[in-house]
Formats: sequence, C-alpha cells, structure tokens
Amino acid sequence: MKIPEMNYCMHCGTKLIRKHLDGEGEIPYCPTCGEYRFPVFNTAVSMIVLNQAKDRILMIRQYGGDEYILVAGYVNKGEDAEDAVKREVSEEMGLNVCGMSFNRSHYYAPSNTLMLNYAVTVSGEEHNNSEVDSWAWFTFEEARERIRKNSLAKAFLLGWLDGVFVFPDKPAEPCRSVSI
Repeated sequence: MKIPEMNYCMHCGTKLIRKHLDGEGEIPYCPTCGEYRFPVFNTAVSMIVLNQAKDRILMIRQYGGDEYILVAGYVNKGEDAEDAVKREVSEEMGLNVCGMSFNRSHYYAPSNTLMLNYAVTVSGEEHNNSEVDSWAWFTFEEARERIRKNSLAKAFLLGWLDGVFVFPDKPAEPCRSVSI
C-alpha cells in the first residue's frame, strides 16, 4: 500500500525535500521553516454498539445507502478518541456509552484516515438524527450477515466476533483487544 506523500509544507507552502533524520530515515523537510514534516492524516472512530445484555449489535444505514454499517465519525481537533466515541454515539443515536474497549485500528488509504474501532455498551433510548437514515438491532449472526460487504466495518465486526482481523491489504492477525 502506498501512503500519500506530502509535497509542500503545511505551514509556509514551500516544496519539501527529503532529509535524513536519525532513527526515522528519509523524512519530508521544509528548508524555509527548518522543520521535519511528518505525515498528516484524518482520524476517525467506528463503534460496535452493544445493548446492555451484550447480545445485540446496533447498525445503521446512512446517506441513502441500503446496507448496514457501524456507527462512526471523525475525531475533532483537540478531542480524545474516547470522547469522540461517546459524542458520535450520542449525536447519531441518542445513546449513552457506559462501557468501552478498544478493538483495533486500521489505516484506510482511500480517505487518508486512521480508523480506530471500539466495542461499546450503551444505555438509553435510541433515536437517530438527520445523519442516520435508519437503524436496527441485530443478533451477532444477523449482524455478520447484514453488514456491508467488502467494507472496513465488516473487517472490524468479524475481527471482533471471530478474533481474527482480515483486512484486504494485510495478512490475517489475531485479536488484540484492550479494555479501557
């Protein structure tokens, strides 16, 4: 997988050159600012949303799509990922996160985004906002069957369910969940 290259300084606009940095290798460098420029990318969160009994998964349809996906959203500047998880679940579904564990991360090249996936337990009465077309609770097996095919959401969900993550651009890896 080729990672997008930075060509110009994000601060002054000068064309970057490659310069060796000990311990890092060849890094984009701005001769005007005299600073190394490390890659810039988006950060987003996606959530496997579980009910209190932890036997159902909430999935949504969004932006006119006819397939189910996980609740997700971008991390705002200055916001911790865990706070973004709580905010997105609340904004999109009106639910409160009462338990959270980190599931897995994956860099998604098409949108230059590092996606952080969490499993969350929620409470409250669900309602969607204008970003969500519809939603439904599914058993684990129903969720496995209904999640959008060939999607990052499916890779995260199946990895969480089966303990092995299979991303199209990487070999399969055993689950490495961390409780938060």
